[in-house]
Amino acid sequence: MAQGRERDEGPHSTGGSSLSVRWVQGFPKQNVHFVNNNTICYPCGNFVIFINIETKKKTVLQCSNGIVGVVATNIPYEVVAFSDRKLKPLIHIYSFPGLTRRTKLKGNILLDYTLLSFSYCGTYLASYSSLPEFELALWNWESNIILCKKSQPGMDVNQMSFNPMNWRQLCLSSPSTVSVWTIERSKQEHYFKAGLVKLPLEDGSFFNETDVVFPQSLPKDLIYGPVLPLSAIAGLVGEEAETFRPKDDLYPLLHPTMHCWTPTSDLYIGCEEGHLLVINGDTLKVTVLNKIEEESPSDRRNFISPVTLVYQKEGMLASGIDGFVYSFIIKDGSYMIEDFLEIERPVEHMIFSPNYTMLLIQTDKGSVYIYTFGEKPILSKVLDACDGTFQAIDFITPGTQHFMTLTHSGEVCVWWLEDCACVSKIYLNIPATVLACCPSSFSAAVGTESGSVYFISVYHEESPQVMHKAFLSESSVRHIVYDQRGIFLLVGTSEGKVFVINANSSSSFQIIGFTEVAKDIVQISTVSLLETDMVEVMVLSSFPEAGRSRLEMFTLPTLLSQVSTNFADERGRLKDELIHKYLYELEHTLSSAVLDFQSKQLYGFCSQVPYICSYLLPKKEHTGIYILKPYQKVQSRQYGPGILYLSSHGLLLITIAKCGILCIRDIYTLETFAWCRSHSHQGHGIQSMRISMDGKNILVNGRDDGTLVYLKWKRFGGHLANDILDYYQKLLIFLSSTMDKENDYLSRTPKVSMDLTSNSEHTKQKASTDSSQDELVLTDVKKEIPWIQQKSQEAIKKEVNLFSKKREEIKKGIKALSKTILNMMEENDKLENIAKLDQQEFGLDLEALKRLHDESQEEVAKMKKDVEMHNLAKSYLAELIKEECWNSMAVKGRALKCFHIPCVVENFPMKARTAEELKELERVLQQKKIEAECLKLRKEIVEAQSGVTLVKKRHEEDDEEEEEEDKKVEYSNLPNYLLGSLSTDFGVDTSFLSSQLELHSREEKINQIILLKDIIYKVKTAFNDEFDAAYKQKEFEIARVKERNVRIREIILDLELEEAVWQPEFEDCEKPERTLVVRDEEITANKHVKPWHKAKAELITNRETEHWLLIQGTNTRLRALMDMMGGVLEVKKEDILRMVIPQPAFMAKPDAVWTEEERKQFKDYEKKVKELNEERDKYRKSLEAELKKLQNSIQESTQAFDEHLKRLFERRVKAEMVTNQEELKINNLAFSLLLDEELSSREKFLNNYLTRKQQEKSQTSEAVRKSREDLDVYKEHYDNLLAEDKVMDRSFKKEFVEIPSHQVDILYKLFKRRPRIPKQKMHSDTTRVVPFGERPGSGKLNKDAFAQLMKAMDELDNISNMPEGLDPLVWNHFCMTRRTKVENEQKVKQKAAGLLEMAAFLRKRVEEEEKVQQEIERVFHELILLQDEKVRFQLNLTIQILLKQGQVELENFQLVLQYADAILINKNVIEDLNSVIRTQGQKKIASMMESKDVHKRIFQIEWEHKKMEMEREDLNQKAWDIQMLFFSRDRQKFLNEPNYEALISIQIGIMEQTIAVLDKTHKKNVENCKKLLKKLGKFSNQKDIANYTLSCNLREELVAVSERKDICNAMGSKLTCEKIAKERYENMMEQQKLTNISKQQAEEISVLQAEVERLMMKTFPALVQM
Repeated sequence: MAQGRERDEGPHSTGGSSLSVRWVQGFPKQNVHFVNNNTICYPCGNFVIFINIETKKKTVLQCSNGIVGVVATNIPYEVVAFSDRKLKPLIHIYSFPGLTRRTKLKGNILLDYTLLSFSYCGTYLASYSSLPEFELALWNWESNIILCKKSQPGMDVNQMSFNPMNWRQLCLSSPSTVSVWTIERSKQEHYFKAGLVKLPLEDGSFFNETDVVFPQSLPKDLIYGPVLPLSAIAGLVGEEAETFRPKDDLYPLLHPTMHCWTPTSDLYIGCEEGHLLVINGDTLKVTVLNKIEEESPSDRRNFISPVTLVYQKEGMLASGIDGFVYSFIIKDGSYMIEDFLEIERPVEHMIFSPNYTMLLIQTDKGSVYIYTFGEKPILSKVLDACDGTFQAIDFITPGTQHFMTLTHSGEVCVWWLEDCACVSKIYLNIPATVLACCPSSFSAAVGTESGSVYFISVYHEESPQVMHKAFLSESSVRHIVYDQRGIFLLVGTSEGKVFVINANSSSSFQIIGFTEVAKDIVQISTVSLLETDMVEVMVLSSFPEAGRSRLEMFTLPTLLSQVSTNFADERGRLKDELIHKYLYELEHTLSSAVLDFQSKQLYGFCSQVPYICSYLLPKKEHTGIYILKPYQKVQSRQYGPGILYLSSHGLLLITIAKCGILCIRDIYTLETFAWCRSHSHQGHGIQSMRISMDGKNILVNGRDDGTLVYLKWKRFGGHLANDILDYYQKLLIFLSSTMDKENDYLSRTPKVSMDLTSNSEHTKQKASTDSSQDELVLTDVKKEIPWIQQKSQEAIKKEVNLFSKKREEIKKGIKALSKTILNMMEENDKLENIAKLDQQEFGLDLEALKRLHDESQEEVAKMKKDVEMHNLAKSYLAELIKEECWNSMAVKGRALKCFHIPCVVENFPMKARTAEELKELERVLQQKKIEAECLKLRKEIVEAQSGVTLVKKRHEEDDEEEEEEDKKVEYSNLPNYLLGSLSTDFGVDTSFLSSQLELHSREEKINQIILLKDIIYKVKTAFNDEFDAAYKQKEFEIARVKERNVRIREIILDLELEEAVWQPEFEDCEKPERTLVVRDEEITANKHVKPWHKAKAELITNRETEHWLLIQGTNTRLRALMDMMGGVLEVKKEDILRMVIPQPAFMAKPDAVWTEEERKQFKDYEKKVKELNEERDKYRKSLEAELKKLQNSIQESTQAFDEHLKRLFERRVKAEMVTNQEELKINNLAFSLLLDEELSSREKFLNNYLTRKQQEKSQTSEAVRKSREDLDVYKEHYDNLLAEDKVMDRSFKKEFVEIPSHQVDILYKLFKRRPRIPKQKMHSDTTRVVPFGERPGSGKLNKDAFAQLMKAMDELDNISNMPEGLDPLVWNHFCMTRRTKVENEQKVKQKAAGLLEMAAFLRKRVEEEEKVQQEIERVFHELILLQDEKVRFQLNLTIQILLKQGQVELENFQLVLQYADAILINKNVIEDLNSVIRTQGQKKIASMMESKDVHKRIFQIEWEHKKMEMEREDLNQKAWDIQMLFFSRDRQKFLNEPNYEALISIQIGIMEQTIAVLDKTHKKNVENCKKLLKKLGKFSNQKDIANYTLSCNLREELVAVSERKDICNAMGSKLTCEKIAKERYENMMEQQKLTNISKQQAEEISVLQAEVERLMMKTFPALVQM
């Protein structure tokens, strides 16, 4: 095989590399490329592999800087380009098939190139890098220069390709965007011009996108000012404003997956959503092709999204993820899909060969197929990829002609070593981990993740077969190692067990036993020498947490398989004392360790530092752990963790590491004498290595790059080769007999029939138990049991059989003991509670009890912690809410309710103003005061300048000033039409507010907002003060009601009435702070009382009871009082109703037997009863009057409070109205400020945009100027060259003056003659197949044409074409002249082509300049319009006006909402007009009043006339009455008695005597009353003393009553709560019902008021008070 010549020199100075790469095996992870019609290539690790399709021959090119990045090929020039993956990567270009480096391209990329693409014609290479540059660069790879480059931050591209028909077009596509880049050239300058394709939406429709910079369809708002673009509203002023889109305007677009070019320079785009797009390469217009659905069977596949696209003449081929290749037939904007080809795996890449006779198909696994077109199409497999990367490798020894590989999926392959041809495969269908080949037979062992080991026979390499399977344990197998002589197979598992298996197939791979080591096994090393009968084994384990490594060494005798029963116990564990197991530890970690063949020392590769150390083993035996110290330390010069291997004869130490370098060292000096860089650190280095027994062949497997490299020695000889070959021969001789025996057994062993997917076996298990559970029934266990569990079950079975009698005795004892315990538990249940034992005390397993107790305690602690954390979170949240909504409030939110009506008044919750707000307010107020003073001073200055006029009109100005002051006072106290609110009704000073018509500047608006906020604060504060006063009044009313209710309860108790006492209380909304306090009755759960608290409470209760009983027993006075006088010393007036006069004892006898004394006593008893009843009636009536008076007093006071609260509610509504009015003004001002900011943002953006466009204009102008200059210079050169060509033509005859004229004519004809160069025509078949034909504009074709022209000129210059008779010297001079002429003509043609290209470039630059100029003019126009809008907005203010009824008259009562044709004028104009109207109205009213007075006088005269008529009638009636008058006897006596006065005096004397007698009687009664009063006074003093004594007793009784009341409340709290809740619910429903009724009545009242006002307006004229 051929190989690339370039190799790097490694970092080792010990000598040159003597290893060479023979071949490389790997499968493509990137796209495969054609180099020519018969060769493909792909990157693999550090190599680029070339494969000849016809001969299957491989050629390898190695990258000198590590792993290969991206690859691209140029078919016309037959070169391949690839990048490396180092820091600041390079692009290497090699020629094929020589694999010589043409050039090395070095750019400014920091990390990696992601895409490379050659142009189809010319020497152009495009490269693209992702993070961090995102740079697109165009190279001239022949000249090794960058022609142009451009960075696109954030633009991640996954496909890049040149237009096959035009190298000046380049397409870049990603899953979200498609862009077409145009390369423009002027002379030697190249420029990129990007064109972004606007993709359709996901459903295939197109989105009508508006211009963000200059929107044309924005609506005009006549009320709220100009409508600006969204970028201005967002406040964007930079470049981001040009592409800004709101989240709601972002719609999902199609997601391109692949693109391909067409001969018409169009693009086909396949999308993830299944759509197929066509993009015009010039206009970038997108067309969505329609899919034609054919009627097909129901099982037809649903083609969704193409993964790859390739174009052909018949249409297009596409592949999906279903493993099919489809043919797209496109016609007239539609396409139809047909099945073309079926592949086993999903297709990831397709590409045509250069002659379009073959189609390369690459699958996701890496397999490569070639589909050859023709009469009989052929599908051949060029590369059959394995199922994943190589997990393990090994040589099939002895013989070393084949080797085996293993993948993670369980695919085992046998390969021919010479050319890496796959001989055979076998699929285990199970995740595999390791592979090892037996040195003593043609067999191999494969370890799996399930814990099984498969033994494969490779006696016939063409048909390997699984001959045995050993299921060791359920943990995965991590290491499989054969000893050097193939006696034992050591298997290490993940759980830290090393199994020893007989390696001979004739023994059916007997499992000898296992030994336990540390869990994290790193490596297993063996030493099995020919001259010994022992096998030394060393196991390396690591403890990364402790920073240590452990070595465990043991010895296995070669006859172990024959005496395995003595070396292992019943469970299969090897006895440590028989295998001589020793433990060693190192104070640092090792990544690998091997044991030398003398077993005197071991070698380790340090994992933390790049050193290889040797450690001497102790000669004496030891116990415990022995600490090893480094004996020899050598720097490895390999970074990263490494692995050590020993050659078969033990004299070579091979090291591999993460750096990807393999080193071969001398075992004694540890110095490197051979090395090779087969892999790189970018692929995480080398995973494993194998060296053949003869040491000639080395296989190296990469970790992540999927590359297998075969190394051979360049020079293999000397002592090194002799030693290893001698040992190899000895080993073959030693193993010959064993090999023959084992291979003979393998040749006769039939293939084991097993299901490789499940591999289930049926095993049986048998055990015996006692009578209750003595014997276990034989059961078939279908689940496969590991060997280690089988051994454990067998040991348990033997132990059961061995100790069966003992087990029976123990079980009988346990039964007896359990019976005894059950009897004890039954007896315990019958005992008293104080003598009972707990259930847990009968448990005999104290450890289990303790464990259960600890577990329960842990669970309780965990639950407590969870509850505490939950409560803590809730408490924290509650504190946050309380701090935000309660503590931060200077005025807490609360409400007030009426006593009798459903009316609620709430205050305004307010936060305290911050220091910054107060400082800002103070600043604004100070500024307003300064402005007022300045205005006043200005007026004084103006007045001083006009002093003469001022003196003359002094008195008039004083009057005007007084009127103005009155107006100012009136303005400050009354709402003005420009004030816009009713804030003056709350006594708020509004003199500092600016007029709404003067708020033009931003600062004035901000100051106005601050003052309005202060007004709102003052209004709320004023109302809150009134609310607080009402709140205190309600507290006073409730206290007074409570005080009166005490007396009411006493009266009700005395009268024994069943009336409920109405007691008003504050609700939670009125005292919200009660919500923050949790009361005991709100807690539904029972309170947890600790035992000692409970005992203490019981003790206190017992002591108090005993004390009370003691007091009651010793208080004889109280007992006597209770027995004799009913417990009282004196009867109170309140006790009259309860007083009862005891009946005499004789009343029990019949009336007939009563004595006289008894009858008198009975009469006294009846008299006393009658008096007592009268007293009772009087006292009852007085109590009822007092009760009624108290209830009326409570009713009146609470109703008065309700009336006051109703007025406060109206005040609250008005305050809220004022607040809303001020907030409306604030919102209008804030909106105007926001709109002002938007206008400023829009203006800044336009200015910035204008600046950028001006800079762009300067750049385009400079480009135009430079292009013109270059064009002029180039045109001048072209004119000179053309003139030289003409001069050469004219001076031809002058140069041949000496020869005859006829010969001159002949030579001139020959001078004008040019050779005919036949055009290269493509083959007819190729022309028919290749869709792109011959690529135009190719530099290579121009050079070839010029070379053919020169070759044809050589034929014309031949001496045979010389005219007869011409001197040969003249002919030679003629030929030189003609050749010069031809070369000059070619130069003229090239210059003409360059001139046309430069003229086209200049024309594009001029168009760009004109376009930029148009943009600038458009920006200027937009700025002018924006400034007009800004000025109009600043002058067109939004003001708030309060309107009163009668000031605005509307026709037909239709409210106008649009005031587009209205203007705002001064109030004086309307007032003047109204004054004229009022004057005329007053005149009209005066005339009407005068007419009314006339009518009134007429009515008055008529009324006086009627009055006089009535008086005349009255006089006549009086005269008639006098005539008919009747006289009584008294009147007659008065008229007839002459001494009428004497008679009267006698009667008076009699009456005086009567009055004297009555006065005397009265004085006597008064004296009797005074005596009685004195006696009652003495009796009252006695009652006071008795009342004092009773009050003392009453206090004690009240304490007892209160305690009993608390107990009663505690017992009945739930019922009370339910009753309160029910009453509250009924009140709420009643309140809601009344609220609805009040709303309906309010609506009806409002309608009626409106109708009344309408009728009043219709009847009376509207008069405004002057």
